[in-house]
Amino acid sequence: MEDQTAALKPAQAGVQRIRVDLHVHTCYSEDAITSLEEVIAVALRRSLGALAITDHNTISGALALQRLAPFPVIVGEEILSSAGEISGLFLQELIPAGLTPMQTVARIREQGGLVYIPHPFDGLRHSTLREPSLLAILNEVDALEVLNARVMQPMHNERAKCFAQTHGLPAGAGSDAHSAFEIGQAYVEMEPFADKDGFLRSLARGRVGGGLSGPHVHLLSTLAKIQKRKGV
Repeated sequence: MEDQTAALKPAQAGVQRIRVDLHVHTCYSEDAITSLEEVIAVALRRSLGALAITDHNTISGALALQRLAPFPVIVGEEILSSAGEISGLFLQELIPAGLTPMQTVARIREQGGLVYIPHPFDGLRHSTLREPSLLAILNEVDALEVLNARVMQPMHNERAKCFAQTHGLPAGAGSDAHSAFEIGQAYVEMEPFADKDGFLRSLARGRVGGGLSGPHVHLLSTLAKIQKRKGV
């Protein structure tokens, strides 16, 4: 199986740190509307050095963007397991929804991917992986999202940060963007990387930055779902 990390384009020479949004959705997600061209334009305008595309239960948008973007694109997938969402990063193949957390993690590992847990303590989302399920797979977790810009209660991000520190997990951050203007709202400042191992080393030394997008962005997701169901 070909190593997907080899497809990453190198970051610009001489840049000591780049901003990386580790949680971005495109129009390939059922509740997002951002075209690939819009993702690229906003990322360049906001001087993001790399993105992780983590569409819901698909990697098609990430693969397509990786071919188009002039910056590194991590192929990811936000996978809805039977107990909640788990993200795989540096993927090569689609992982189906509905598997148990352990099965989902095994599928990520089979293709050499990284296990990344999004919005782990956001109790307002039905899709969140709850703490008992997180603890059951903790030994397989590579990194934890400690700043999600779509979280509505800051204490949920704070709890994630404390959990990551307690368990020695690298801290990630992402906008969870479902529309173009959200991209880059949360990010990690980290050294450029060429593959998943370099990514993990850089992430461990990274700095989380950004803030919350506000509750109104969830309305945009609802509208996107309605539009797509109507075929608009």
